[in-house]
Amino acid sequence: MGTHVTRAGSQIGRDARADMTTVIDSIRSIVHSLRVSGRQAEQRLGITSAQLYVLQQLQDDSALSINQLAERTFTHQSSVSIVVSRLAEGGFVTRTAARGDARRLSISLTPTGRALLRRAPDAAQMRLIDGLRILSRAELKSLASSLTGLTSILGDQASNPAKSASPRPRIALRA
Repeated sequence: MGTHVTRAGSQIGRDARADMTTVIDSIRSIVHSLRVSGRQAEQRLGITSAQLYVLQQLQDDSALSINQLAERTFTHQSSVSIVVSRLAEGGFVTRTAARGDARRLSISLTPTGRALLRRAPDAAQMRLIDGLRILSRAELKSLASSLTGLTSILGDQASNPAKSASPRPRIALRA
């Protein structure tokens, strides 16, 4: 009576089921928080949560490069570049050639961008990163490893649906 049969036909114990429920509920909560924050940013400010997050990284510096913004936002530079382009189109940032290196762009807030930030809540990404910073190094490493494994499995299933029907579990659940 202490086991549950999964869709693939394997059984998991009550403790593992409780842990899975906790993980799924936590992921749902994080996704919900990001969605709500994103909607609020768009409705209240007219920008995406990603744009708000980049603006908030710029508020304490006179100017940052795309690479510096990518590092601060834990994002690939190509993604940051797209966000910065949209912010520049909206008049929230300026892009100028950096002193001493015309190939490098220097990103700065405009007065319009600063005014928007004065009425903006913290981006959900800021709260997420603040929460991750509270974790011990061991907890953060374990979480990173676990989430990487899970996203790899989900990516495999998305690219090859036949694999998701496989009865072989890829991760052993330990009670």
